[in-house]
Amino acid sequence: MTVLGRLKHAWNVFMNIAPLEPFQAVASYGTRPDRLRPRFVNEKTIYQSILARIALDFSAIEIKHVRVDDQGRYESDIDSGLNSCLDLEANIDQAGREFRIDIALSLFDAGFIAIVPTDVTVDPFVTASWDILTMRVGYITQWYPKQVRVSVYNENTGLREEVLVDKRYVAIVTNPLYSVMNEPNSTLQRLIKTLGQLDAIGEQSASGKLDLIIQLPYTIRSEARREQAKQRAKDMEFQLKGSQYGVAYTDGTEKVVQLNRPAENNLMKQVEWLTDLLYSQLGITTAVMNGTAPPTEMQNYYNRTLEPILTAVSQAMRRSFLTKTARTQGQSILFFYDPFKVIPLDQIADIVDKLTRNEVLSSNEFRQIFGRKPSKDPKADQLRNSNMPQSELGQNAPPALPPKQPVKALAERVPQLPS
Repeated sequence: MTVLGRLKHAWNVFMNIAPLEPFQAVASYGTRPDRLRPRFVNEKTIYQSILARIALDFSAIEIKHVRVDDQGRYESDIDSGLNSCLDLEANIDQAGREFRIDIALSLFDAGFIAIVPTDVTVDPFVTASWDILTMRVGYITQWYPKQVRVSVYNENTGLREEVLVDKRYVAIVTNPLYSVMNEPNSTLQRLIKTLGQLDAIGEQSASGKLDLIIQLPYTIRSEARREQAKQRAKDMEFQLKGSQYGVAYTDGTEKVVQLNRPAENNLMKQVEWLTDLLYSQLGITTAVMNGTAPPTEMQNYYNRTLEPILTAVSQAMRRSFLTKTARTQGQSILFFYDPFKVIPLDQIADIVDKLTRNEVLSSNEFRQIFGRKPSKDPKADQLRNSNMPQSELGQNAPPALPPKQPVKALAERVPQLPS
């Protein structure tokens, strides 16, 4: 497309008004209608470090716009605007990896997000042959039958604006761990509530109050004695406040009892129990958090935590950003996780050698695991043991026939008659 044609047909989600009536005679909801619960936003507690750890590991896995073969195997990357957004630059403010971190953190915080293409090459309501130039993560504020109202940042005005977009043109992603993170009575919300109570008790203990009880040598029953006791308490406050080191004096018949000892409660035990329960439900361990987890724990963390999130994001983008024609032509959106990052090099070579030698995986299948392009050599798609001699016709060649025996002379074959 020429420059003039691109300028003529370009479309912007904030400038072009979509041919959709925002206020139709249908029901609309401020939250997702199938859940009918208010959305709870995660507070800034110590759990934020867990969210940041999962988001960083999520962003380390590449998501690509690729071309696959007839068997769904990765062939090559597609040089498209979508691939550039996922890998290089999503918008003027975010690079590819930062954009993936934004996807993960927003998904954990809200439970539902919309990946909005803010700038595309051609108006999507005119033709389906459009490519994405920039995109951002938005929060869904209203749900309609075929549209959603999304709060997304407008880089032209510097403000977050709400736009009404068709569900077909935005990737709506649901947090697979919604019941653990975002439900009102989920483990995370209970942990946040308990941590808030524990913080309130800590602030009260560190407020600077002495909490003293003064036992006077006389009974306080009359009004005059009460006034005398109040005056004695004020005198001691004045002495402690005016003293450089907080020293005061009392009468020999007076007794002072201090009450600001820490109150005994089971909040800390509840916090520890809820934290362990949350770790088990998220599929992470303390070793994963501090970076000392063995390969088995990291593999379990990937399978139970990262893989469902990656699958939800990639499937949502594949469904919304790729038309049926594009999927028929072999286009897809895949993520590539390297399971051998946490395995030493000598163990990786041993694993590859054993699986190829025992004809479990071919060379090209291993190249798929590492995110490499398949080899053009036909032998790379064959299950064969390279350490054993192979026939020129391949392993499936028919067995060779036994060598022919020489034909004996007819005289030797005919029995001799008696004379």
